[in-house]
Amino acid sequence: MSRRQKLEKFHAISQMPHVYQNFSYEQPTLINYKGYPVDLAGRWNADHFRREAPLVLELACGRGEYCIGLAQLYPAANYIGIDIKGARIWKGAKTIAEHELTNVAFLRTRIECIEHFFGEEEVDTIWIVFPDPFLKSSKSNRRLTAPPFLGRYKHMLKKNGTIKLKTDSPELFDFTLEVIQANNDVEIVTQIKNIHDVNHGLPELDIITYYEQQHIANKREINYLEFRFA
Repeated sequence: MSRRQKLEKFHAISQMPHVYQNFSYEQPTLINYKGYPVDLAGRWNADHFRREAPLVLELACGRGEYCIGLAQLYPAANYIGIDIKGARIWKGAKTIAEHELTNVAFLRTRIECIEHFFGEEEVDTIWIVFPDPFLKSSKSNRRLTAPPFLGRYKHMLKKNGTIKLKTDSPELFDFTLEVIQANNDVEIVTQIKNIHDVNHGLPELDIITYYEQQHIANKREINYLEFRFA
């Protein structure tokens, strides 16, 4: 993608009322489509979605395929896709505008900043779908299920709220299990190995993204883990 195309997409999402952006890691402020700073922490349902409903996040959402699929499958909930890549968010934001999906929004920020943008116990569910596994040991703290990130999620999640990981990386899956086992306040709700080879009975696991199609074609095993804070 050329620099010009990226700039065009950045400009497009800056004018979309369902996209909010944080431009500075040092100054975690959200900017809306009018260019004004807004504080939505604890008020996403009231001020953006304008209805009370379970609030679901998809972290590192890319094009937002999964949260859009969830929004279509379970329209009674509100969804926010979060990613730092504006050109990727553009695709999902354009899709929800075309389909008039009012229960999906996007937040462009680094995941390291998200605790600034959500209130305590505001979030019902967090999805982490095919994140970068950061396989080098020196980058283990960048994995989205590493202890520093779990600390951020705990602040935002409601009591009994869950984190759902779907990954093709056995290394990330095993790492997450080790993190859970090392924390007395985290417990596994559901663990499914090779989800496309079992009758799991969970329609949300049958949402297939562009990258998952490639993983299936390459015969990669896809595993699922749901856990929560005890």
